[in-house]
Amino acid sequence: MSGREPVTGRAAITHAAVLVLIAASATLVYALPRSILAFMSFQASLVVVYYARLPARAKLGYGALILGLVMPFLGSHNAYYMEVAIQVGIFVALALGLNIVVGLAGLLDLGYVAFYAVGAYTWAVFGSPQALKLFPTATGLFPLDGWWFFPFLALGLAVAAAAGVLLGLPVLRLRGDYLAIVTLGFGEVIRVLANNLDKPWNVTNGPKGITPIQRPPLFFEPALRVLGFEVSPFALYPLYFYFLVLAVVAVVIVANRRLERSHIGRAWEAIREDELAAQAMGVPLVRMKLLAFATGASFAGIMGVIFSAKQLFINPESFTFLESIGVLAMVILGGMGSIPGAIIGASVVTILNLQVLKGLSLWLNELRNAGITILGYNLANLPSQFEPAKYERMVFGIILILMMIYRPAGIIPARRRRIETAAPPEGAAR
Repeated sequence: MSGREPVTGRAAITHAAVLVLIAASATLVYALPRSILAFMSFQASLVVVYYARLPARAKLGYGALILGLVMPFLGSHNAYYMEVAIQVGIFVALALGLNIVVGLAGLLDLGYVAFYAVGAYTWAVFGSPQALKLFPTATGLFPLDGWWFFPFLALGLAVAAAAGVLLGLPVLRLRGDYLAIVTLGFGEVIRVLANNLDKPWNVTNGPKGITPIQRPPLFFEPALRVLGFEVSPFALYPLYFYFLVLAVVAVVIVANRRLERSHIGRAWEAIREDELAAQAMGVPLVRMKLLAFATGASFAGIMGVIFSAKQLFINPESFTFLESIGVLAMVILGGMGSIPGAIIGASVVTILNLQVLKGLSLWLNELRNAGITILGYNLANLPSQFEPAKYERMVFGIILILMMIYRPAGIIPARRRRIETAAPPEGAAR
């Protein structure tokens, strides 16, 4: 017996176990379309694939199987799960962008949602009748056709990156709490501008918001008709946006990985650890900080364009300070500076918000409407203030406090952070 046979057998068992888990969790989701636990077990299969002792190509293959085939099938069966998957993808990209600024460069940004808003309004203004209020004479030009959505992805990236540079210029000499306060103010300035920029020129339509916003064209619809498939746009657009968001997230992950391993990423890490030492070693602080703000903002700008086209309506209340705090919580929960950590953090927070808390609230309302009595108390008399969905921020706060106490490095910490927070071996000198 050769020495490689046990390894091959163990790998085959691992492959079989992963396939069985994927099939079982997908079957549960299909059979129980409104079960929170079933969908969470399906999402947990991605975590199992990540930690499985398999080659990188095998992990990529299983990830493509889950996200590219199984998830669209389940989403076609239940539109709610498709909506959750799209929201998770959007917040994954936002968390990865903020992870560059906060996790790699160590620049605390509390106004990150401003770049998201800049990208969203860039397409919303010109891809809707709102542009005619700004340019009344351009009746034949606006709103722009849906095909302009794709160039506006690049334009949203550029405009958001420019906004990142504008934010970075005044805060180059600030650190810590002072930096956080200034970035918080920048985020509020963008939201207040969107709320009040309906006069003297009506750019954003103020608190009323902008609608209807053009969606990208279904360029593959004629091919489906040729093949004999008659599917309504209402059913196609969720799949369309899912694969669009998935493609953007894949590009963002590759860009993050390449930046992290480049001299730029090492310069950001040096600035995070000690600015004076980094400057003494020749790191250009001004250029690297501006590049960090611009790079992180560009990812948010792209997702802002997609978000406005998907929602068909945006207003300033979509980009509040709490949204920035939510994205920051994703980065901290997953592990600052860690790409897998940002992904898992965004997934956990989004699912907790969209599924777990809201699902518990719906279940509690069903019990209340049914008038069920538990321990002599009629649930019909239960006040609405006890709905779990209303305590979303409190739940996040408790989770973050527990993480800071028991796992300060995050769920999947960066390698350097994991080494720094590891307990020294017994008998070792401090």
